[in-house]
Amino acid sequence: MPALPSSLWVYLSATPLFWLTATLVVWLLANAAARRANGHPLVNPVLISVVVIGTGLTLGGVAYPAYFEGAQFIHFLLGPATVALAVPLVRQIKLVAANLLPMLAALAAGSVTAVLSVLALGALFGFPEALTVSMAPKSSTAGVAMAISKGLGGDPGLTAVFVILTGITGAVIVTGLMNRMRITDYAARGFAAGLASHGIGTARAFQVDPVAGLFAGIAMALNALVTALIVPLFL
Repeated sequence: MPALPSSLWVYLSATPLFWLTATLVVWLLANAAARRANGHPLVNPVLISVVVIGTGLTLGGVAYPAYFEGAQFIHFLLGPATVALAVPLVRQIKLVAANLLPMLAALAAGSVTAVLSVLALGALFGFPEALTVSMAPKSSTAGVAMAISKGLGGDPGLTAVFVILTGITGAVIVTGLMNRMRITDYAARGFAAGLASHGIGTARAFQVDPVAGLFAGIAMALNALVTALIVPLFL
């Protein structure tokens, strides 16, 4: 930060409120850019925010724990935000009930495929066991994935990286992929997005359509439960 005296930057970088404010400002600007791009999948607010904040931390020489002291308030809000997904569920309960059997079939196929694909890649390329364990729960939400990884001897920090990469990749490609596959049912599109790319995919689904967002949220919650059961079983 050449425009600021070094002593002032040292003070600001150690202040939790600074990083909380920076995160919110970056997110608002990224969200505005996504709206101006008419929701283009490549202009993903999460991707933009991660790149900008990560670059700022690297250039400023700021350790992640110092950043998280300020950002932990946003982290806390993940809980209430997840619970709030129950609101559209209640409003669309009849639609959800009508799609119960297809959802269960898709859940079984998607959850098992997400884990077995990692095991297959690990066997093919000779990944160390710790790396395979860290990657296996990548399609579940971060808190669950990191707990699974830690319990099985993986690296929770590395798991978080794979979870974020999986979510961003899914959010970027899901719309174009579904269009090319000519899948027009927003319930199916949303469920696939939430199942494969958890919260980030769910956020993308809500941008596209409320029904897609609803089913993405259901898939995210169910996949977290199923992943926690099958990863230890397969490993």
